[in-house]
Amino acid sequence: MRACIVIEGRFPSLNDYIGAERSCRQAAAKMKRRETARAEAAAVAQGMPRFPGPVAVRFLWIERDRRRDLDNVAFAKKFVLDGLVAAGALDGDGQRHVVALQDTFEVDPARPRVVVEVSDVPAQR
Repeated sequence: MRACIVIEGRFPSLNDYIGAERSCRQAAAKMKRRETARAEAAAVAQGMPRFPGPVAVRFLWIERDRRRDLDNVAFAKKFVLDGLVAAGALDGDGQRHVVALQDTFEVDPARPRVVVEVSDVPAQR
């Protein structure tokens, strides 16, 4: 099985999160809750099915420009994976449940977004 969702807008980068963490721990926690809830809402609204077994997750990060480092952008996969777990699409985001991650990056100044594709992976022994 394979399913895709689109999450509109940009997620905070790793640098944004570290800045919030340094300024006030509660601010970072609030950011984490907000962004996780955004990913969860997208998964629920777009009908992401439940994946009971191990999965591979592909991220297409579509940024408005090339100013942010790729590793800073891809940090937001933590928010997305936690949102998929909260939505009930994944049983967990540990290594038993998510066995592969892939990141690809593009630019679209008019419509930044993240396309998340989840697909089944045959169970490994």
